[in-house]
Amino acid sequence: MHHSDRGIQYASKDYPDLLKEHRIAISMSRKGNPYDNATCESFMKTLKYEEVYRQEYRDLAEVLASIGCFIERVYNERRLHSALGYRPPAEFERALSIPEGLVLGQSRRA
Repeated sequence: MHHSDRGIQYASKDYPDLLKEHRIAISMSRKGNPYDNATCESFMKTLKYEEVYRQEYRDLAEVLASIGCFIERVYNERRLHSALGYRPPAEFERALSIPEGLVLGQSRRA
Protein backbone atom coordinates (compact mmCIF):
# COMPACT_ATOMS: atom_id res chain seq x y z
CA MET A 1 0.00 0.00 0.00
CA HIS A 2 1.37 3.40 -0.96
CA HIS A 3 -0.46 6.43 0.43
CA SER A 4 0.30 9.96 -0.72
CA ASP A 5 -1.18 13.38 -1.19
CA ARG A 6 -2.11 14.57 -4.66
CA GLY A 7 1.27 16.14 -5.37
CA ILE A 8 2.32 16.22 -9.02
CA GLN A 9 5.16 13.77 -8.35
CA TYR A 10 2.62 11.17 -7.16
CA ALA A 11 -0.24 11.94 -9.55
CA SER A 12 1.75 12.02 -12.78
CA LYS A 13 1.32 9.06 -15.13
CA ASP A 14 4.77 7.56 -14.60
CA TYR A 15 4.67 7.17 -10.82
CA PRO A 16 1.31 5.38 -10.52
CA ASP A 17 2.31 3.18 -13.47
CA LEU A 18 5.50 2.18 -11.63
CA LEU A 19 3.52 1.34 -8.49
CA LYS A 20 1.06 -0.76 -10.50
CA GLU A 21 3.94 -2.52 -12.25
CA HIS A 22 5.19 -3.65 -8.83
CA ARG A 23 1.65 -4.59 -7.69
CA ILE A 24 1.55 -1.84 -5.07
CA ALA A 25 -1.91 -0.60 -4.18
CA ILE A 26 -2.34 3.15 -4.54
CA SER A 27 -4.08 5.26 -1.91
CA MET A 28 -4.33 8.98 -2.53
CA SER A 29 -5.93 11.75 -0.51
CA ARG A 30 -9.06 13.36 -1.85
CA LYS A 31 -8.72 16.54 -3.87
CA GLY A 32 -8.67 19.57 -1.59
CA ASN A 33 -8.63 17.53 1.65
CA PRO A 34 -5.22 17.79 3.36
CA TYR A 35 -6.49 15.92 6.42
CA ASP A 36 -6.68 12.57 4.59
CA ASN A 37 -2.95 12.10 5.19
CA ALA A 38 -2.93 13.10 8.86
CA THR A 39 -3.47 9.65 10.36
CA CYS A 40 -1.00 7.96 8.03
CA GLU A 41 1.64 10.64 8.56
CA SER A 42 1.22 10.43 12.33
CA PHE A 43 1.68 6.65 12.25
CA MET A 44 4.75 6.90 9.99
CA LYS A 45 6.35 9.47 12.31
CA THR A 46 5.76 7.19 15.29
CA LEU A 47 7.12 4.15 13.45
CA LYS A 48 10.26 6.00 12.38
CA TYR A 49 11.07 7.64 15.72
CA GLU A 50 10.10 4.78 18.03
CA GLU A 51 11.36 1.84 15.95
CA VAL A 52 13.28 2.43 12.72
CA TYR A 53 15.70 5.16 13.87
CA ARG A 54 16.55 3.16 17.02
CA GLN A 55 17.59 -0.02 15.18
CA GLU A 56 20.37 -1.23 12.93
CA TYR A 57 18.89 -3.90 10.70
CA ARG A 58 21.01 -6.59 9.05
CA ASP A 59 18.67 -7.30 6.16
CA LEU A 60 15.14 -6.90 4.83
CA ALA A 61 13.90 -9.98 6.72
CA GLU A 62 14.97 -8.39 10.00
CA VAL A 63 13.32 -5.09 9.03
CA LEU A 64 10.02 -6.82 8.30
CA ALA A 65 10.13 -8.91 11.49
CA SER A 66 11.07 -5.96 13.71
CA ILE A 67 8.47 -3.61 12.26
CA GLY A 68 5.78 -6.30 12.47
CA CYS A 69 6.69 -6.93 16.10
CA PHE A 70 6.64 -3.19 16.88
CA ILE A 71 3.20 -2.75 15.33
CA GLU A 72 1.65 -5.75 17.09
CA ARG A 73 3.35 -5.63 20.50
CA VAL A 74 4.02 -1.93 21.04
CA TYR A 75 1.79 0.21 18.81
CA ASN A 76 -1.35 -1.93 19.13
CA GLU A 77 -0.93 -3.35 22.65
CA ARG A 78 0.94 -0.77 24.77
CA ARG A 79 1.14 2.62 23.08
CA LEU A 80 -1.54 5.04 24.24
CA HIS A 81 -3.51 6.88 21.54
CA SER A 82 -5.15 10.20 22.35
CA ALA A 83 -7.87 9.62 19.73
CA LEU A 84 -8.85 6.43 21.59
CA GLY A 85 -9.17 8.01 25.02
CA TYR A 86 -5.49 7.34 25.82
CA ARG A 87 -5.88 3.60 25.38
CA PRO A 88 -3.97 1.24 23.08
CA PRO A 89 -5.90 0.12 19.98
CA ALA A 90 -6.21 -3.49 21.15
CA GLU A 91 -7.77 -2.40 24.45
CA PHE A 92 -10.10 0.00 22.62
CA GLU A 93 -11.26 -2.78 20.28
CA ARG A 94 -11.78 -5.23 23.14
CA ALA A 95 -13.97 -2.64 24.89
CA LEU A 96 -16.08 -2.34 21.73
CA SER A 97 -16.84 -6.07 21.83
CA ILE A 98 -18.25 -5.96 25.38
CA PRO A 99 -22.07 -5.98 25.34
CA GLU A 100 -23.57 -2.60 26.23
CA GLY A 101 -24.27 -2.23 29.93
CA LEU A 102 -21.86 -5.01 30.92
CA VAL A 103 -18.89 -3.78 32.92
CA LEU A 104 -15.82 -5.94 33.50
CA GLY A 105 -15.98 -7.64 36.86
CA GLN A 106 -19.74 -7.28 37.15
CA SER A 107 -22.44 -9.68 36.12
CA ARG A 108 -25.91 -8.91 34.83
CA ARG A 109 -28.22 -9.40 37.79
CA ALA A 110 -31.84 -8.40 37.97
